[in-house]
Amino acid sequence: MNKKLLALVVGMTLSTAATAAETPNLEQLWNMVQQQQAEIAALKDQLGESNARLQETEIVAEATVTAIEQFALAPMASKKTTFGGYGELHYNNLETDDASGTKDAIDFHRFVMFTGHQFTDSIRFFSELELEHSLSGNGHPGEMELEQAYIEWDATENLTAKAGLFLMPIGIINETHEPNTFYGTERNNVEKNIIPATWWEAGAAIKGEITQGLSYDLAAHSGLYIAEGDHKPRDGRQKVAKAKADDMAFTGRIKYTAIPGLELAASFQHQADVRQGEGVAIDGTLFETHIAWQRDSFQLRALYAQWDFDDAINTTKMGADEQTGMYIEPSFKLNDKLGLFARYSSWDNTAGSSTDSEITQIDLGVNYWLHPNVVFKFDYQNQDAPGESGYDGINMGVGYSF
Repeated sequence: MNKKLLALVVGMTLSTAATAAETPNLEQLWNMVQQQQAEIAALKDQLGESNARLQETEIVAEATVTAIEQFALAPMASKKTTFGGYGELHYNNLETDDASGTKDAIDFHRFVMFTGHQFTDSIRFFSELELEHSLSGNGHPGEMELEQAYIEWDATENLTAKAGLFLMPIGIINETHEPNTFYGTERNNVEKNIIPATWWEAGAAIKGEITQGLSYDLAAHSGLYIAEGDHKPRDGRQKVAKAKADDMAFTGRIKYTAIPGLELAASFQHQADVRQGEGVAIDGTLFETHIAWQRDSFQLRALYAQWDFDDAINTTKMGADEQTGMYIEPSFKLNDKLGLFARYSSWDNTAGSSTDSEITQIDLGVNYWLHPNVVFKFDYQNQDAPGESGYDGINMGVGYSF
């Protein structure tokens, strides 16, 4: 019993003794002290329980504050990370002019998910993951592909830099190819077979504005690998999957958009060796130019692309040293939901030869937008290819983006 407690006991004892009619004897005094000590012990127990409850209350309050703070910060964090995607289902019913081949299939051609994150006002991340043809692996027809994954930084008000895996700044649909943004069930054959969309590489790039409405893109990146036995640029896409990097490529674009509704652009790419150090080096240069013009309900798209390779590529396929393509596509929207289009296209992956190897195609069709980001498509194609091997028939599809 400490001094304070002893003083309390003595004080209580003296007070009791002073008010008593008779002075208590020693035994009575001892009983009184024992009783008072028991009461003090009970008070100490109650005080301990109160302290314990107080500590529990503090713990619960602290946890509640933490939860409230996390809940309050959650919307801020979610605003910095974005998700999106697009997809398209196709049905093709086609037959060659000589009835030697058919394409009669339904295919969920693409399922794509976007993920982005805003680190700061000037630093961001963007990615695109795609599953093609519904199933991949174990002999299935599809592929799982990482089409974009890059960091972008606004270095100045008019200069942006990026590094990672990104789409080439070439053509009309290579960078913007969501199904609700173009006419026709299938992507046009010129950008598919000549450019070749969708085309991504790994490296670094900058884009900037020279003056209002006049911008440029410059990129240094991995290049094509057109192996011995192949000759088409589309065959050379390595998709940044342990890609051979003996020889890099360089791409530049200039784009004019000062007039509302008008885009004029020209792109250039050069690679010193598309064989990536295997055998005789083959130089490759791509030139592309296009116009995309929209006025009210009328839209016009036109594009020309040409590859020039060293003559050495002709040992694989005669005439492959020059590969060209062009298309013109007028369209008209009858209202906000319904649009009609026509497209004439021609492409030739052996244009350097004297033989007739050009393929031409006419497409006529309709797009119906159930929502600005949901579209149904129907079109008819008539293809003219050497040896009556062109495919004619119908294509239908549904696509979305969000």
